[in-house]
Amino acid sequence: MATCTEKHHANHTHNHGPHCGHTAIRHDGHVDYLHDGHLHHMHGDHVDEHVIAVNSTNPAQCTPEVHCSHAHGPNCGHQQVPHGDHIDYLVDGRLHHPHGGHCDDHGPVQLA
Repeated sequence: MATCTEKHHANHTHNHGPHCGHTAIRHDGHVDYLHDGHLHHMHGDHVDEHVIAVNSTNPAQCTPEVHCSHAHGPNCGHQQVPHGDHIDYLVDGRLHHPHGGHCDDHGPVQLA
């Protein structure tokens, strides 16, 4: 049996699933759940921490033409999503990243 090499979320007692109340995102052929700024994947007896990769679908480039109605941050009302080495915010199925005086669009995610 293969050993799990992914980062684990320590002391996680909540089981994620279709009716757990957390936003579900299709990611790398499976479903992960957004929970307190983390992307969780149930994996047997533990929870793996996942991150949306920076790629052609979800780039990490500057897009100064995107205009949001407010500044994104920890208390803006949008869910935090780990993306590459930073945090984005889920806005209408897209990843938004605060950058200077504008918002970068880091692409779509598929809600499950």
